[in-house]
Amino acid sequence: MTTLTISPVGATLDELRAPFRGPVTVTLGDDAIDAIERGHRVITDAIANGDVIYGVNTGFGKLADRRISAEDLEELQRRLIASHMVGVGDPLSAEVVRATMLVKVLCLSQGHSGVRRSIVDTLVAMLNNDILPVVPSQGSVGASGDLAPLSHLVGAMTGLGTVMIGGEEKESTEALRSIGLEPVVLGPKEGVALINGTQVSTALALRGLFLAENVFNAAIAAGALTMEATAGRPTALDDRIQRIRRQPGQIRAAAALRALVAESGVLATEFDGRRLQDPYSLRCMPQVMGASLDLLEHAATVLERESNAVSDNPLMFPEDGVILSGGNFHGQPVAFAADTIAMALCEIGSLSERRTAMLMDASMSGLAPFLVEGAGLNSGFLMAQVTSAALVAENRSKAFPASVDSIPTSAGQEDHVSMATHAGARLAGMARNAAYVVAIELMAAAQGSDLRSKGADAPALARVYAAVRDRSEFLAEDRVLAGEMETIAADILSGRYAEHGSIGLAGLGDAPAPTTPSPTTPSPTTPGDDGPATRELWTSGAA
Repeated sequence: MTTLTISPVGATLDELRAPFRGPVTVTLGDDAIDAIERGHRVITDAIANGDVIYGVNTGFGKLADRRISAEDLEELQRRLIASHMVGVGDPLSAEVVRATMLVKVLCLSQGHSGVRRSIVDTLVAMLNNDILPVVPSQGSVGASGDLAPLSHLVGAMTGLGTVMIGGEEKESTEALRSIGLEPVVLGPKEGVALINGTQVSTALALRGLFLAENVFNAAIAAGALTMEATAGRPTALDDRIQRIRRQPGQIRAAAALRALVAESGVLATEFDGRRLQDPYSLRCMPQVMGASLDLLEHAATVLERESNAVSDNPLMFPEDGVILSGGNFHGQPVAFAADTIAMALCEIGSLSERRTAMLMDASMSGLAPFLVEGAGLNSGFLMAQVTSAALVAENRSKAFPASVDSIPTSAGQEDHVSMATHAGARLAGMARNAAYVVAIELMAAAQGSDLRSKGADAPALARVYAAVRDRSEFLAEDRVLAGEMETIAADILSGRYAEHGSIGLAGLGDAPAPTTPSPTTPSPTTPGDDGPATRELWTSGAA
């Protein structure tokens, strides 16, 4: 179990991975505790002064002009949560709820939300005991915060709704008491602070980002294996070509591909009929995969910032003694980031499917039709490529940007919304589709390697080949492939091929500095022996 210390400085992307791997333990640092207490004093002082504060002694949204009496301030917060528990649909997954809770703790711990420390302590205790509220997945438009899903999360803190604990669904009050807690009674501003914010959208987008990273690395490995299986031209991977394009993702993608095909005797050997130039699906791998990497890198930076952001309203500024109302709850940055992840996933899968199609075509690959001897009696990988094409088409339909599809709510008060929650929610399905597509290419490329050279020749590719063959044997005659496709796709999503792609997202960290090509840059006809652009993953702190 990962242990994290929470401070106003924030969390790194490496730390934000933790809730997606399993239960986490968090502790509040002294600086976080001090910030929370100073922020709460701003609210108590303002109430004592008789100030009118949105969401504290007023109604909400279009009802902000309605004053609330002092004796009803706690009741206002209770009714806020109850009235906003209107989510529908299947519950969010355990890892998304866990990540949402962590990101909410990060937000509250910066001292701009005005909540009591006891509120944060309750959220921390639930997280540490893996008491996860049952949160419906639908009902948020990603502005004014993820109001409906966060209300279900907060409702569990107050004794409303149910939670999952130890794999069982229980009434929230029962679960809280099992760890020595009573349901909280929300004080002034606390309900607003807890349900305003982009934490659900951000958690969904982070899940999509981490899955996309795994798919990306598997696709790099698959593309390299296909290049060798089809006797492609490694000239297109030459570092000198990439450097003058100046695109950092392209430079990194090409370096990873070069490392995988390095020392390949297959690629270094000329023969009659070898193509002078490869189709774009091979020749432009650095350009397309590199552009996808740049999108993922940008999304990682935005989501790391957002995970460490204060996104509720109104906001306390203890150093100035003021309360300011704004719109930090609007999810547009998250929506845009999620949309770019969707675009990257779509293109990663699209390029992979084209390489699989090339492997099927004997006139292009130089291999047996549909990668099987005795084609006709055997169909080989013919239908596997059809499945791949179907999945690519499905992802294209899902890649339409959610961020441009605003719909007004709250009697026009909330007249522009981000749809960030929807943008993030569809990413897991897209990543799964893309993983299937890449799994099919890996199987086809391994088959092609067997047909061409009795297995992968380059040392790094031999390890990729072995990982595929661990799950899927050589196809001597037709058999059911669906189960093998499922298993390899699961390996991809779990990160088994991450070491082969060797590319990790930097987030807010510094990207590798481009270097001037040296005289030892590989020749156009020989695969390079320089390694991938590797470095410690997720090392950056929050800005």
